[in-house]
Amino acid sequence: MTSTSLKKIIVIGAGPAGLMAAERAVDAGFAVDVYDAMPSVGRKFLLAGKSGMNLTHAEAHSDLLERYSNSSLQLRAALDAFPAQAICDWASSLGVATFVGSSKRVFPVDMKAAPLLRAWLHRLRVSGVNFFMRHKWQGWTEEGHIFQTSEGAKIVHADACIYAFGGASWPRLGSDGAWLSPFQAQNLTVEPLTASNCGFELAWSDYFKQHFAGRPLTSVCASVVSSSGIGSKRQGQFVITDTGVEGSLIYALSATIRRQIELAGYCELQIDLLPGRDLSRVQKELSMPRGSRSLSSHLRSKLGLHAIHTALIHECLRPEQIQDTDQLALALKALPIKLLRARPIEEAISSAGGLQWSELDERFMLKKKPGHFCAGEMLNWDAPTGGYLLTACFATGVAAGQGAIAWLKE
Repeated sequence: MTSTSLKKIIVIGAGPAGLMAAERAVDAGFAVDVYDAMPSVGRKFLLAGKSGMNLTHAEAHSDLLERYSNSSLQLRAALDAFPAQAICDWASSLGVATFVGSSKRVFPVDMKAAPLLRAWLHRLRVSGVNFFMRHKWQGWTEEGHIFQTSEGAKIVHADACIYAFGGASWPRLGSDGAWLSPFQAQNLTVEPLTASNCGFELAWSDYFKQHFAGRPLTSVCASVVSSSGIGSKRQGQFVITDTGVEGSLIYALSATIRRQIELAGYCELQIDLLPGRDLSRVQKELSMPRGSRSLSSHLRSKLGLHAIHTALIHECLRPEQIQDTDQLALALKALPIKLLRARPIEEAISSAGGLQWSELDERFMLKKKPGHFCAGEMLNWDAPTGGYLLTACFATGVAAGQGAIAWLKE
């Protein structure tokens, strides 16, 4: 038995940030117990991996850092210390090979989360990590941490604690934001949790919803219009829904869209339906005589647009704009869609907001509660999908684990 094994670190939250912190702590020779409210470990991790486990992103590290809204010196330091390559090396140490896709997203070769999680949990258990499931954290007393269990309240003491509660998206999987109230009661500053990487609502007509909900718009560009002009342009695809729009292109812009809605009460999204053609070419094609052909047939013949594009034009433009060739050409390059609000946070892939960085020191320890560390999505950072969410969870888990180790060894 080592001298450090007499000291216990508990980790609350059995997602990727918590498990990474636990791994660092047990490897350093500490006794480690992991607590979680759910019946099993890593539920959100597993669900996120159902359509392909996107672990991280292989773009240049400087570009990766720019993907994080509300980032801080602490977050950037954590990402510097545990970048994308470190994640690939860690997966390889579990026997899970990775590859870089055409979009530079990094996946396990089998694209699955379950084999990776099984190997990870096996290694943690063999190393001595104990897991206590169905233990819902309620807060603090002078004696220690209060957990609600099937057998009633339970008080747990530890020499150090690492919190990895997550945000408030997908609450059925455990991330319900219930930790906010106890933290606020300790005068810890927390930004309200809001939906991120989510769909947004607008008022489609009944006809449009009936005929086009569930249909994708592929190979388009989207730009957010704000009082300072047009910015945050991205290319990709999104899906028409009953209530509005969602999909990877919308998720990539969600932080900017959300801020604009907060400022103005709505966000104008401009869609370039023909990113491969410049305005003059579009004007030329539209000016060609169409004879007895309908507008839909003309747009398909000259510009390769389909029924969904024509219907979208009718949704977003006035009749006189559609009849004016120049106005129509401008609209095909910048079709205005007015987004009104985000979908509920329960539907979001992730959440923004959380514990303010000013509450933490460089070791991810709460300044007001020495020996208490935080990691993962509960911290006030935001990122799009594409491996960035997991990258920051892994990196902050490592940072909090190492912070707890350093503090205890002092």
